[in-house]
Amino acid sequence: MEETKEMSQREVRKKIYSMILPITFESVLQMTAGFVAAGFIGRLDAVAISALGISNRITNIIWALFKGISTGGSVFVAQSYGAGDHKRIKHVTMQTLLSCLILVIVLAVILFLNGDFFLAAIYKNSSEVLRENAFSYIKIVAFGLPFQVIMLVVAGVLQGMGNAKTPMKIAFIMNGTNVVVSPIFIFGLLGMPALGLRGAAVGLVVAQFVGAMVGLYVLFNKDGVLAGSKSKEHFALDKHQIKEVYKVGMPSALESIFWQISAIILTTLILNYGDIAMASYQQGLQAESISFMPAVGFAVAATAFTGQTIGAKNKKLGKRYMKEILIGSTILTSFSSIILLFLPQFVMGLLTDKQQIIELGAKYLILMGLVQIPQNISACLNGALRGAGFTKVPMYSAGIGIWLVRIPLAFYFTYVLKLSVIAIWSAMCIDLVVRFMISIVFYKWKNIYKEEELEVPAV
Repeated sequence: MEETKEMSQREVRKKIYSMILPITFESVLQMTAGFVAAGFIGRLDAVAISALGISNRITNIIWALFKGISTGGSVFVAQSYGAGDHKRIKHVTMQTLLSCLILVIVLAVILFLNGDFFLAAIYKNSSEVLRENAFSYIKIVAFGLPFQVIMLVVAGVLQGMGNAKTPMKIAFIMNGTNVVVSPIFIFGLLGMPALGLRGAAVGLVVAQFVGAMVGLYVLFNKDGVLAGSKSKEHFALDKHQIKEVYKVGMPSALESIFWQISAIILTTLILNYGDIAMASYQQGLQAESISFMPAVGFAVAATAFTGQTIGAKNKKLGKRYMKEILIGSTILTSFSSIILLFLPQFVMGLLTDKQQIIELGAKYLILMGLVQIPQNISACLNGALRGAGFTKVPMYSAGIGIWLVRIPLAFYFTYVLKLSVIAIWSAMCIDLVVRFMISIVFYKWKNIYKEEELEVPAV
């Protein structure tokens, strides 16, 4: 990495936003495509919306696993890039990609064959019709899981090197394909049969395939990270390197998996309140992405720049990067929070034409709007800790918030106090505030920019 301690504030800010803006644009693309897809499903019925929700709860666990592993690869790539070790970047990338593909294919087969079992075991209080719709969706999206993992690894590697524009372009291609193809299969356009929810799954898999092929081309073309990797030697598994990547990535994976499992538990509670409540929650989650998705870039930048500056042993520059990242994230989140707080019914109306879902979902958005700033600041602090190799710390924070605050309160509000579904959403807000405070404590405690912390424990 070429930066020196004499970089001007303008140069620091320019470098940060040259990475953040493409990631933010990529997130906005994903959010927009998700909005459009959710809007298509929202025009069907509450059962379809709910089926999509409970299906995503299961497939998102697999996504969380590989998002964490790709984060581990990204941390090693960022630190190697900062140290100028391009040979190691290539090796880490190949080992992360190969191991992830082997693992995800096994999991995809298991999900395809046993998705109905998982749905029945987890959502016992749901209707058979709901589970049947969900299983028909899961069987199709299982085919897209390997493609999704390829894109996660590609994005993690490139972002670790400070290249956020290429993942943005890949996301644009994938999401654009999804928006164009999905309605053809959902509503039966251009002479195709109307497949409804299954059509959404087909459109998603087609888009993921296209995105994955573009991602592989980026890695293996003559200017790519894996250029020239064609011999058997390059494709041989290095157990030691894989173990190191997974050791760093698994805490991040577990952090996300904690959230996904908690979402499953909360979903089972929300199902007690009926399909309208479940549909409102599902569409509310999609609407909430207005605030969270654009801020993702700041958290990714915190991981990448912290890893790079520590790899280059430039703690002063790392502090300056982090200060700008926190300021930018707060400003952006403030604007998006205003949308959730003051235009909740308008936002929900973009996702469904069912008035009951709009009214209940609007209450969810107002609650979430109140906690977006602490949530996104926590994401930035945790991103910096990951970049420094302290990937277990965010996992501890998530574990405390979810298992000691969110879940216990949700059960207490539901079964003891017998409150409405809004109480469950309030428990989620309380959890996010608690995690915000825990993140600040951990960040100050680790003091990752101290001279003696420059030798990163992850490497």
